[in-house]
Amino acid sequence: MSSAPRLALVTGATSGIGLAVARLLGEQGHTVFLGARNAENVVATVKQLRAEGIDAHGTELDVRDDAAVHAFVKAAVARHGSVDVLVNNAGRSGGGVTADIGDELWHDVIDTNLNSVFRMTREVLNTGRMRFKSRGRIINIASTAGKQGVVLGAPYSASKHGVVGFTKALGNELASTGITVNAVCPGYVETPMAQRVRAGYAEAWSTDEGTVLEKFQAKIPLGRYSTPDEVAGLVGYLASDTAASITSQALNVCGGLGNF
Repeated sequence: MSSAPRLALVTGATSGIGLAVARLLGEQGHTVFLGARNAENVVATVKQLRAEGIDAHGTELDVRDDAAVHAFVKAAVARHGSVDVLVNNAGRSGGGVTADIGDELWHDVIDTNLNSVFRMTREVLNTGRMRFKSRGRIINIASTAGKQGVVLGAPYSASKHGVVGFTKALGNELASTGITVNAVCPGYVETPMAQRVRAGYAEAWSTDEGTVLEKFQAKIPLGRYSTPDEVAGLVGYLASDTAASITSQALNVCGGLGNF
């Protein structure tokens, strides 16, 4: 990365992968502007990162809301200039027996995980002025579930498949501009969302969370969950100048769980 400060926007950045990404980009010298649905968590996270010496800022953000997305990007640009890096990390889990899934759950998973990536990206290319630069990085946090089907996870898999497809299409579209677009596809990562997922499967399978954990770990060649910092490491690389020739890719961080 060059020595000039660059502005990085990170959604869903108050815990898990998003927090690890915000921290790493800040350590690499970016000015980090983060957003999440809970305003109090945003304030606390900004304070925490600043205490670590990171140039962090942020506001409340609901990625499902067009007006909120516009206000978020506008606030970042007004304070810090045009956007250099966008990390679309905000997301949610969601699934169950497909025949029993209601409209509200389906639409919210798709809106949170997929439509938000389009909203944020379009806003950064326009209000964020990224398309007028000769260099930019758009990094979407997808999932290995975006390359294969997940039992009892049809809404989630559908949303993440969409993110992978959007990434590849936009990467090809923007290739001649110097803006790269890539997806990072975590497998099982130890985060608060992973704990909620295990609880959901434990209920669906009438078992306990420990048994679910053992079942999931047995599918991973490395035998363990990845960490948020390991996922963030790939994001940090893709945001760097060294990664300038990598675009339209969906890259796994999964301990061997996915091999394509």
